[in-house]
Amino acid sequence: MNTTESASHYRHLEKMSTGELLTNINKEDAKVAAAVEKVIPQIEKLVDAIADKMLAGGRLFYIGAGTSGRLGIVDASECPPTYGVPQGLVIGLIAGGDSAIRQAVEFAEDDREQGFTDLQLHNLTAKDVVVGIAASGRTPYVAGALERCRSHNIITGCITCNTGSEVAKHADFAIEVITGAEFVTGSTRMKAGTAQKLVLNMISTAVMIKIGRVHDNKMVHMHLSNNKLIERGTKMIMDATGLTYEESNRILLAEGSVKKALEKIMQR
Repeated sequence: MNTTESASHYRHLEKMSTGELLTNINKEDAKVAAAVEKVIPQIEKLVDAIADKMLAGGRLFYIGAGTSGRLGIVDASECPPTYGVPQGLVIGLIAGGDSAIRQAVEFAEDDREQGFTDLQLHNLTAKDVVVGIAASGRTPYVAGALERCRSHNIITGCITCNTGSEVAKHADFAIEVITGAEFVTGSTRMKAGTAQKLVLNMISTAVMIKIGRVHDNKMVHMHLSNNKLIERGTKMIMDATGLTYEESNRILLAEGSVKKALEKIMQR
């Protein structure tokens, strides 16, 4: 059922005031979290499968086109600095290659074979998990990639916003978040995109916690790549140990991560 292309519930948007436009967009956005809540059981199964594979040496791939592809790349790129995991543990691929991140590549999403070809460039194995992201659920680049992955005994998942889609048919773990008609008819970068971002946040955050990259509620493995993060890490150590700011900061910079700094302090 293709609800993402359904006609907007609102007519004559061009006649609305700015306030009316923003209020009505917000009304539609407010429906998204409830739609995501309904599929938590499906997200849970996918998270557990990804965590199991990662603990066994596997990786997570996101693959998509357009907005969906960009969202996957954003989520993947934030894992190393946030959780201190190596580059390449979570990988985002987009139809049309890296240039498509900034500028649409015409017809790239229509190539059913290219998705798996792009995955193979990363030496894909049965230890990995591939998650296709497609609001419509019918993007050939994504559907073709998942189909080929399954034929190679690679676990697949998907995030779509329609039921019974082509992409979901090729997913071992299908997450179908039904967000309904968009404020601007067919503009799936809006509610559907928001739903995908929420689900991606849930997947990567839960997986990172399950593989041991969070202690208590803190990002103890984060990369100290700027002053803000060094300051945050220093405060984490102060809160956990009662040490002064100066001592906490000195140990943090010497050890390179909150986790290592806390371990050093515990050895005293």
